[in-house]
Amino acid sequence: MITGELRNKVDRIWETFWTGGITNPLDVIEQFTYLKVEVQKSLDETQTLFDSLMQKYFG
Repeated sequence: MITGELRNKVDRIWETFWTGGITNPLDVIEQFTYLKVEVQKSLDETQTLFDSLMQKYFG
């Protein structure tokens, strides 16, 4: 069982999905996983750009 701050974060995420019309727990997991993958992809692209700029300007 989770408690405290983590529980509050999970509850807020669940509430966001619920008010957006996603009430099936499996759909929530699917959407959350999709969002996580997209955020990770964006972070990877940002890191690649940063590395490229560092190499270009600081060799």
